[in-house]
Amino acid sequence: MDIHTNWIAVIVAAVAHFIIGFLWYSVFFMKPWMKEMGLDKLTPKQRKEGMKEMPKSMAINFVTLVITAWVLSYVIAYAGAFYKMSGAMTGVQSAIWVWLGFFATTLVNTVIWEKKSWKLYAINVSHHLAGLLAMGIILGAWM
Repeated sequence: MDIHTNWIAVIVAAVAHFIIGFLWYSVFFMKPWMKEMGLDKLTPKQRKEGMKEMPKSMAINFVTLVITAWVLSYVIAYAGAFYKMSGAMTGVQSAIWVWLGFFATTLVNTVIWEKKSWKLYAINVSHHLAGLLAMGIILGAWM
């Protein structure tokens, strides 16, 4: 099977996930996320120092989202070929399977080994589901 990467779709999908992440952690769940991470206890000076790292962290995050979108585009292509279908619904189904098999399961380790709360797990894992669904819809529709 010869798969051609639609780089415009990959970049748009990565941007969509990035925007969802921005809204997730700065608008929708900022206060509970900060509390669960212990960031609500930082001094203003510590917060200012942490903000200096933000551009670098965001750039690295975006690169990882491009890689995620690129890999998801292959999963969608293979799923579509296997099930003889295409489009946004194939993207949604693929995103759900990828989320369940890799994100939802792997992030449990933050609870059992890093002793993070189930509330933080729920905030983070639902963010990944929303982002992957957006990626799946975009990539599936453009394939």
